[in-house]
Amino acid sequence: MKYTKYFLLTFFLIALDQVVKLWVHFNMEMGIAGQIEVFGEWFKLYYTLNPGMAFGMQFGSEYGKLGLTLFRLVAMFFIAYYLYKLAKDKTHPGVLWSMAAVLAGAIGNLIDSMFYGIWLDNAPYNAISPWFHGQVVDMFYIDIWEGRVAEWIPFWGGDYISLWPIFNIADAAIFCGVAVILIFQKKFFKAVKNDVAEG
Repeated sequence: MKYTKYFLLTFFLIALDQVVKLWVHFNMEMGIAGQIEVFGEWFKLYYTLNPGMAFGMQFGSEYGKLGLTLFRLVAMFFIAYYLYKLAKDKTHPGVLWSMAAVLAGAIGNLIDSMFYGIWLDNAPYNAISPWFHGQVVDMFYIDIWEGRVAEWIPFWGGDYISLWPIFNIADAAIFCGVAVILIFQKKFFKAVKNDVAEG
């Protein structure tokens, strides 16, 4: 029972993620026509579909999306088991809360990939099957910067670049969970180091 609170956070974030995605799907028009300004041009609600991974990256083959969905499924079970193991090993609560958020994000986007091709009929037109080929619903649009990169900057010099991530609650949960672990890793894993040194 002492591990339940971490999985409750996971279930809460999954539910919140799915409620927001379904609200966006049934109440917003896709693209610019349906966008809602929250903080001017800087932050908007913008309904779009992501057929691949973060930032729209995709595997190129006909079975790429199926492979990605299956990978997400395996990753979900691995993260869930790892969270349970960390909780049993009395890992710092900060790690456990962060891993619970990462697990929620993984499951949230997995639900889209597995079922939205059927439930929302949003599988790409060339998908071999709507099952496991659903597109992820994204809606939070942050317009960070758009313009031409200075010539002296390596790789991107002279290019016109738009930095405007569009993401969902599941993406944010994964990002925040990983970021918190990276930022506070010294504090989180200090006890583990001390245990090893004493042993």
